Amino acid sequence: MIKRIITSRVDRLKKGFPVVVVTGPRQSGKTTLINKLFPDYHYFNLENPETLGIVENDPAGFINMNTHKIIIDEVQRVPQLLSYIQAVVDEQHILGNFILSDSENLLLSEKINQSLAGRAAYVNLLPLSVEELKNHGDSATNVYKQIFTGFYPAIYDKDVTPIDYYDQYIATYVERDLKQISNITNLSLFRKFLALLAGRIGQLVNLSSLANDVGVAVNTIENWISILEASYLVFRLQPYYENYGKRYIKSAKIYFTDTGLACRLLGLTSAQEVSKHYLVGGLFENFIIVELKKYILNHSKSANLYFYRDSNGNEVDLLIDGGITQIPVEIKSGATFSTEFLKGLEYWKKLKIDKPQSKQALAGFVIYNGSNTHKTENYELLNWNNLNSILELIQ
Repeated sequence: MIKRIITSRVDRLKKGFPVVVVTGPRQSGKTTLINKLFPDYHYFNLENPETLGIVENDPAGFINMNTHKIIIDEVQRVPQLLSYIQAVVDEQHILGNFILSDSENLLLSEKINQSLAGRAAYVNLLPLSVEELKNHGDSATNVYKQIFTGFYPAIYDKDVTPIDYYDQYIATYVERDLKQISNITNLSLFRKFLALLAGRIGQLVNLSSLANDVGVAVNTIENWISILEASYLVFRLQPYYENYGKRYIKSAKIYFTDTGLACRLLGLTSAQEVSKHYLVGGLFENFIIVELKKYILNHSKSANLYFYRDSNGNEVDLLIDGGITQIPVEIKSGATFSTEFLKGLEYWKKLKIDKPQSKQALAGFVIYNGSNTHKTENYELLNWNNLNSILELIQ
């Protein structure tokens, strides 16, 4: 089993809250993590039909019979349990007593906020990171292989190919679960939507264009994207703006939580195909952004991620906003450095000079697929497989 970095955070939070909720996409390792951390807890999996039937039939009775050291896996199956858990928590005041997991964040958020506000701590567990794979000796040296393979633990723990794994993942978790959540009636259209969405990685989300291509209404597309977000399969990177006297872009960009899943939805069958695909730049960008997102979550950092683009096409691929400081980052899939890589960083620096009262901008970074590294006063060139210089600055 590959050790998860977020373990220390879970261990810390259980000492300060009665309830710890571990969220994340299906098969990201939530069950393995909580069972390893809490081996003496009573474990209940609501994916088990027999357990689900018992809990649904009498949630109050179930909680009353299980009030000490309880793990409830996939708790979103019976959200009414949260009210009964609240009652026990308020009566007992025992820290780390309930460990919950869920794979459908938005379905639970309102109920959790109402029932467990101030009582629960949340941990978002994404699939494995490059850092975790390195620690285990499993990381790839070829970025295209890493992008194609993806990061779900089962691929590394079992003898299964990425193609076989993602085909089954799409059929059993994506299509089945999402059909249950949103009552999707036309599965073929939904499959078409998934493929077209993967084809828009790193692009501004244009709901009307996507709706026209799929052949459904705009509100259906918005609903489907929201469901994918709720299941932690995709996320939107929001634009950053300050009053720079220029029109800025308001639309978000779309990215997948796992590049292996995105590759399969694109029909790719090998790392070599990834390297030659027209979306290689978007996939590489997706890969880097998710890695930085994992680092922030795994190491309890508070930084937020954005991109910048104005109406004239000036753009910075990624802004790491630490509150007081900002780190501009350009992400390029090329293996040979070009001064064109610095265009966004130079534009951002000029914006900051012209507006000195804005947040402090640190020296920028260029992350690329080449092996050379270089550092100047204004930027640092980094290989994708060694991001330590930028990670050390994230707040």
